[in-house]
Amino acid sequence: MSIVEFLAGILYLSAATLFVIGLHMMRAPSTARQGNLISAGGMTIAVLTTIVFAVIDSGGDWIGWAALIVGAALGATYGIVRARTVKMTAIPQLVSIFNAVGGGAAAAVAFADFVAHLSVTSLDLTMSIPIALDVAIGSITFSGSLIAAGKLQGIISGKPLTFPGARVINVIAAVIALGAGVLLLLVPPNLPLLLVVLVASLIFGVLMVLPIGGADAPVIVSLLNAFTGLAVAMAGFAIDNQALIIAGALVGAAGTILTLQMAKAMNRSVGAIILGGFGTGDAKTTSGAASQDLTNVRVLTADDVAIQLAYAQHVLIAPGYGLAAAQAQHEVAELAKLLTDHGVDVKYAIHPVAGRMPGHMNVLLAEANVPYDQMLQLDEANAAFDNCDVALVVGANDVCNPDARKPGNAVSGMPILNVDHAKSVVVLKRSMRPGYAGISNPLFTDPKTGMFFADAKQGLADITTAVKQYITA
Repeated sequence: MSIVEFLAGILYLSAATLFVIGLHMMRAPSTARQGNLISAGGMTIAVLTTIVFAVIDSGGDWIGWAALIVGAALGATYGIVRARTVKMTAIPQLVSIFNAVGGGAAAAVAFADFVAHLSVTSLDLTMSIPIALDVAIGSITFSGSLIAAGKLQGIISGKPLTFPGARVINVIAAVIALGAGVLLLLVPPNLPLLLVVLVASLIFGVLMVLPIGGADAPVIVSLLNAFTGLAVAMAGFAIDNQALIIAGALVGAAGTILTLQMAKAMNRSVGAIILGGFGTGDAKTTSGAASQDLTNVRVLTADDVAIQLAYAQHVLIAPGYGLAAAQAQHEVAELAKLLTDHGVDVKYAIHPVAGRMPGHMNVLLAEANVPYDQMLQLDEANAAFDNCDVALVVGANDVCNPDARKPGNAVSGMPILNVDHAKSVVVLKRSMRPGYAGISNPLFTDPKTGMFFADAKQGLADITTAVKQYITA
């Protein structure tokens, strides 16, 4: 082993160590930001190591390393600008785009390495197997993530989309990709066979995600993230790069665990989700209750809500996608701080799949500097609802639908926030329209529930103004 290879190995190992430390720190909200920075530092070391040693090994081929430097600079610039300017509601779309880029890049690496070996009579299985798997998984991730991003952005309908024969075509695409991949292992390097794997996998990725409904969006985003990790790990095996292998394995393992946890939180199997999601997409909502059926609904004003909150001892806030869509995280944090300063015990009840991706609500509230100890996860929150004076639901629907406890509907068996266990419930929502699952919510007509129809941002601001009046009166 040369000194160059030894130094590269040490640097890659250092980068991998930072990946592991950073990932471990991301387990807790209080250390997640620092963990993210540590992981980013590890990736910076890995990228710079690759560029520097590529220059050393280039032997004067300045075009190759110049392309590496330019590509890294362009990618870093886009990533920084896009991440800093993206709205919180658009983070799931951005994550899907990053998944697509990661999977596509990994597939491209394997494809290029395969082309470089077309002149040899045979490929060792330690290279041909990772290449075939990388191109297949990376292509599925690329096309599937683009469709997922389109659904989340509204470019493609969030409703389950299918057509006659779609399942058959998907099975055929999978069989073709698998068959061509096996043939690649048995014959000399054959570019047309790899192209067949590529095209068939791209088709499979599209047809796998199109039938996924809006309610299953968090799970499919997490699953595609796991696929990205697997593709990157396979690319590492293909080109014998330790950093890619370790980083890809970490992402794949973490994504798989998170996917299983999300599926469990919805009481569904990953297989059932892939075979076809339930629910509707993003139905357009009206800004008020005028066109809604308000039979048995108790409508509240901002003053009504303020009185309940100002004189409560324990308040639980259950945020949902409506809060994220209205960018109302700062307003809810201001209201909570006002109540806390007044002596009210305020906590947030966080459902695992509230929002559009895993951890969406935690990130959203952290951006508004909500104390981490105020964020209660599902089990903690449900225990707290039994002693809760007022539960304030902001833009959430399916995750607090009591019908989940009954069989025979779209959310049956899904673990929910037990909002209806609180002494009094206030639901801040734009209208009576159903959530992603497309079913009505009996919580809205419960005698102890009051509906305050408003945009989350404006509604919370109005409630805060009213609370100030009662506190200072």
